[in-house]
Amino acid sequence: MPITPSDVADTTAGNRTARPLRRNSWAEAAEAADERKAATGANPVIRQVPTAPHQPVSPPTVAAPAPAPSNPAQQDPEVPDEGTAAVDSSVVPTRRSAVPAVPESAPAVPALPGRAARSASRAAALTAPTPDFINSPGLFVREQKPRPVGGLRGAIYTLTGGGVNLGPSARQREEDELARRISRQLQGSYNTAVLSLKGGIGKTSTTVGVGLTLAEFRGDPPCAIDANPDSGDLVERALGEGIYQQQSPRTITDLLRNIESIDSLTALARYMHHAGRLHLIAGEQDPEVSDSLTAEEYLRIRKLISGYYSVALTDCGTGVTHNAMKGILQSADNLIIAAGYAVSGAKRARSTLHWLADHGYEELARNAIVVITDKDEVSSRVDKDAIEDHLAGICRQLIAVPHDRGVADGDLVTLDVLRPETRRAYREIAAAIVDGYV
Repeated sequence: MPITPSDVADTTAGNRTARPLRRNSWAEAAEAADERKAATGANPVIRQVPTAPHQPVSPPTVAAPAPAPSNPAQQDPEVPDEGTAAVDSSVVPTRRSAVPAVPESAPAVPALPGRAARSASRAAALTAPTPDFINSPGLFVREQKPRPVGGLRGAIYTLTGGGVNLGPSARQREEDELARRISRQLQGSYNTAVLSLKGGIGKTSTTVGVGLTLAEFRGDPPCAIDANPDSGDLVERALGEGIYQQQSPRTITDLLRNIESIDSLTALARYMHHAGRLHLIAGEQDPEVSDSLTAEEYLRIRKLISGYYSVALTDCGTGVTHNAMKGILQSADNLIIAAGYAVSGAKRARSTLHWLADHGYEELARNAIVVITDKDEVSSRVDKDAIEDHLAGICRQLIAVPHDRGVADGDLVTLDVLRPETRRAYREIAAAIVDGYV
């Protein structure tokens, strides 16, 4: 509503009860409040408006207010009522220029990496090799826990259909490690000689047991040669006396007689016997010719065998001075010295190692494997620990084979009828043999 002159006259005449005029600015409103104070003597209540804290940074740019219109009646500023204090326009922002207050200490903001750092990171990611199924298959397939075999762990695995896999026991892990050592792939052909100075202490049974164990774990079949000059019984112990007699008895003498015509494994198989995957060459049974094998003849057989078998065992018989022994020791990669739990047996085994060291075979003696077989189940008066300590320091490894009727009766040796402790001893011997090859 426009202001009339009569309204102005009434105001100046002292009519202070009329409604206050609407002013154009906060300054005019403050002036009007001062006039009312002077006329009424009342102190207006002043509302303090907090001043915005000073910031060290530059304030954001505020748009300039639009110019005020020339006609005051077109403006509609908020005029405080009576009793309201005037507020300084310098500290109270208008609606057009309001800026929120900034706290005194703003939270720290982590600095963003620079453009150069981001570019280098992207370049490194692009040039880094990407894993794939060919070069890194283990990154995409979770490693499977080995399956437990036997015992409580194996029973739980079977009952739950493989849902609960506790993994193999410590004993099974040891067995798996023995199997790994035995089955290692070999580059070339190797030969182990089994010898002793006394008969009847487990030399031939050790050859058969270890040979069958090698055949059980290795991918390639081993070969065992009977080079015993005293009518050896290697094949009889591996096949059984009855089965051997039923077969055509091809011997090492027959092989030597036709060795020049053998040019394949098929041709060689005609002179060999098979106990499962263990291939055997029988010794000569005729006493008149059994001691005729020479070192040169054995080396010819060894050369032939090396072309088809990676592992060969040679049953040397008793003694180290017979005709073929020089050729056997010359071509051997390691030795097994058979001994028994007796004072005399331990002394003979020690004497054998000393003889080897004194006759140019010191390396073979140092890396020999001494096998003590409890064949006769000696009495409790024999101190087995003392005998083992007597031999352990002069060889690479000492392994004891416990008493087992499947070995002691001097007949057929098969792994199925042997005690678990005996089979484990043969696995330890087989693993020690392969250890000497690699």
